[in-house]
Amino acid sequence: MRMQRIRSLVLSTVALLALSASVEAADAPQRYKRTTERYAVPDVTLVNQDGKKVRLAALLNADKPVMLDFIYGTCTTICPVLSAGYSSLQRKLGPDASKVQLVSVSIDPEYDTPEVMREYLKRYRAKPGWDFLTGSRENIDKVMRAFDAYVPNKMAHYPLTLLKFPGENAWVRIYGLIGTAELMEEYRKGIKQ
Repeated sequence: MRMQRIRSLVLSTVALLALSASVEAADAPQRYKRTTERYAVPDVTLVNQDGKKVRLAALLNADKPVMLDFIYGTCTTICPVLSAGYSSLQRKLGPDASKVQLVSVSIDPEYDTPEVMREYLKRYRAKPGWDFLTGSRENIDKVMRAFDAYVPNKMAHYPLTLLKFPGENAWVRIYGLIGTAELMEEYRKGIKQ
């Protein structure tokens, strides 16, 4: 009889905790701001982690979903979170990971050489389909300005992820640190359009 009461009390407590957690999750404010924007991608040539020249406009207009962020290799604040999100997304997509083009543009081109970027991607276990790009300061500034992401000081960069889907001219602009589940949801919404 006593064991039955204890079991009942434990089950009731677990149920209350689960209910409380689900109410909190439903009431949690959205941690990011989502807008739809149009951008004119500058016709610049950048360099990827393998040292290959990449025409940015061609890469971003690929016939597959594209996600873009702005990071730098020595960042210890926002960039690791954004990159962990890319990494997690690739793992969740599994064999379909190569169907999405992930692009990270360095905002620290003076430091982020192809070797540094290659090591950075290795740290996040990046799979094919994730390119880390650098270039001249002039071209990097052009790209940041084109996507309304320009900052004069890398330390003041934005938690920004941009998504574009085939056949769409508009970009989904996500301002804030987005979780993998939310990023997957944005991806799924985009490919259903």
